[in-house]
This record gives sequence, structure tokens and C-alpha cells, in this order.
Amino acid sequence: MPDRVVQDFPLFPLGLVALPHEYVPLHIFEERYRTMIGECLERGSEFGIVWARDPDDDDDEPRIGCAMEVARVLERMDDGRLNILSRGTRPFRIVEELHHLAYPAATVEFLEDVDEPADPDAGETAHEAYRSLVEQATDNEPDDADLDQMNAYAMAATVEFGLQAKQGLLDLRSENARLRLVTRLFRAATKRLEFIEKAQVRARSNGKVRFG
Repeated sequence: MPDRVVQDFPLFPLGLVALPHEYVPLHIFEERYRTMIGECLERGSEFGIVWARDPDDDDDEPRIGCAMEVARVLERMDDGRLNILSRGTRPFRIVEELHHLAYPAATVEFLEDVDEPADPDAGETAHEAYRSLVEQATDNEPDDADLDQMNAYAMAATVEFGLQAKQGLLDLRSENARLRLVTRLFRAATKRLEFIEKAQVRARSNGKVRFG
């Protein structure tokens, strides 16, 4: 079993929140991050994406990020820049930030969920809400077998939510709680799509629709 507490874990502070199972394309251009990704590629090791919040934010809560693996190097440029596709693997908590490496790093603790019985109702409700959203957004119906295998992270990783919502998912240590949260998020997104579709119909009929 991998160590739960790891020192000198590479960090990539960004204006985004990544989730386990989520694919995140990254353009690596700063020298320190080129060094970091180069070492991760050489060692086959992970790095962490953590939401770079406003420095004036007084939130004292532990910073929780998502470990990433380099799924694929998309492009190597002559000047050393890289385009990569990374994939979220597991959540972690920053224990202590470190400043002795060429790139940001920290001692981190990888997080585990609480031991609890699975809630079948929460799973079924989340899957149905996700199915409705996918059908509304794409006119395609998810495969039942594939959908049954998807947990809260896997479903949420395919939908673009706000940063606060994604961070809220990442912070939860209960799959049942995550399923209940994504259900609310999927239903809200579906209602938003329905509103947009109705607005488009009105716009076609009278030439104008106002938001806000």
C-alpha cells in the first residue's frame, strides 16, 4: 500500500480544481514546472494540483488537492515547453509547505474515506440525475453498465462545475455524501440547460431575450 504521508510531493498551484478520474490538459512553460514534470516523467510519479486561491483569503481550513498522473505527453517543443494530459488519481491534504526544491512542494497526507455502508438509494438517485443531465446536454443515453460502475468522482469529472462546488466534492470524505452533493449539482445543471433551451426558443420567436 502506498504511504499515506509523503514528503517533497510536487505541487502545481493553479486556478482550477481537479478531481479523481478527471483529465486535465496542461501547458508547461515555466522552468520550475518543466523541471517538476520532467522528474515526474522520469520517476513515473505523481504531482498535485491545488487550487491557488486569493492570497487575501482568510480561510484557515486545510488545503486539499488532487494528485495527478501524467497520462500522456501530447507535445514537446524545441524550447522545452510541454503539453501534457494529466489524470486525477486521489485526494490529499497539505500538511506543510516546503521551499527547498526548485518547484513548489509539500508534505502531504493522502486521504481515505470514512468506513460506512454504501447507500444504494444515494447511488441510484445520483446515477439517474447524471443520466438526465447527459441526455439533456448531448442527446445521448449513457450505457447502463458503464454508468453502474461510476462513482461520484467519475461522474463529476465529466461535468464542468464551479470551483467552489468541485472543491466541496474533493473535501468530502464520504462517498454517500458526495453522491448526494453531485445529485444536487446535476439537477441544478439540468434545470439551467432547460432554462437556456427555453430562452433560445423565446429568442427565436421574438428576437430578444434578457438575462439577469
